[in-house]
Amino acid sequence: MNRGTNAIESMKSFTILVIDDTPTNVMILKKTLLNSGYNVLTAEDGRSGRKIAEEEKPDIILLDIMMPEEDGFETITKLKSNPSTASIPVIFLTALSDIESKVSGFELGAVDYITKPFHPLEIRARTRLHIKLNIATNALIETQREKLKQIETAQQAMLVSPEEMPEANFSVYYSPLHEAGGDFYDVIRINHHTHAYFVADVSGHDIGTSFITASVKALIRQNCSQIYTVDETMSMVNSVLLSILPEDKYLTACYITLNRHTNSISMVNMGHPPALFVPLSGVPKVILSESDILGAYAGAMMNEYTIKVQKGDRLFLYTDGLVENSEKKLLWTKSIESIKECADKCIDVPLHDAVRNIKNHFYPSLRQPTDDIVILGIEV
Repeated sequence: MNRGTNAIESMKSFTILVIDDTPTNVMILKKTLLNSGYNVLTAEDGRSGRKIAEEEKPDIILLDIMMPEEDGFETITKLKSNPSTASIPVIFLTALSDIESKVSGFELGAVDYITKPFHPLEIRARTRLHIKLNIATNALIETQREKLKQIETAQQAMLVSPEEMPEANFSVYYSPLHEAGGDFYDVIRINHHTHAYFVADVSGHDIGTSFITASVKALIRQNCSQIYTVDETMSMVNSVLLSILPEDKYLTACYITLNRHTNSISMVNMGHPPALFVPLSGVPKVILSESDILGAYAGAMMNEYTIKVQKGDRLFLYTDGLVENSEKKLLWTKSIESIKECADKCIDVPLHDAVRNIKNHFYPSLRQPTDDIVILGIEV
């Protein structure tokens, strides 16, 4: 089972699941692993292997690619789509040597390959390596969880202003309904040509919500790095949030990185209202959500969306308080059409005015918001 750092002391406590339809392969792998002190579970096909993985939660899975009915690629796809098995490292067993097959496996979530015919030293080395890496990942999550506990009682961190970070080229409208607002944003410099932008809405409006926002902002900054893709960053954030959020708390959020050197935006939208993209030349469009919400599910699906941009293009992120009606109902079809209507008001005006125009489109001066509102405008 997946364990913390205390498990390092006893390799016998680790369990490895072998999924292979060839008895000879299973015999070789089982003998090698048992002699190394591991507990070994076996399955002769993908379907039964997935069932064992869900019930037993092994520390690592050795998975054959070439199997009848359900091959290894289909099996790992189903393992990674199941929250209860998504975090289990998978090493492929294969006689295939072509690069395309290996790349396909890595893209589906495999951490390594062991090529047939097997060599005991390689089996032991690779399984041990990836168990240690998994332990290190779990230890990192635990360390971050402990750090966040130290700041849970702190007030919400001060929000970044456009004047403090002019190179990020953003403007923001921020209006919390109460002191303990659940909507917030952050802008982070990753390197000299790349910035990250984050807009989120924490469920609820109690005083504990403001403590959560401070913790989440710290967590985003801990994991925001040029070595991680946007989906990897959000997956790590989700793992930590699961261990610190109360059961009734979760976040919808949108996280993007803008690389002004490669002119590209990468985005993960986690149950959040669709972003509005207004190109300098071209047709405006909304970008819909394709990922799970934050802090609710183990192994939440995080799907990266990438778009090429040019200087002058604009992207607007916002929270649901902007588009929901007075009864706090979010009418997606209507809100998408309404946000599209804002596009004409976001062109040929300063970015600050564009953000205000969006707010005024939904909330003219006499109409009062019924929820927190954040509108974050970004210009390439």
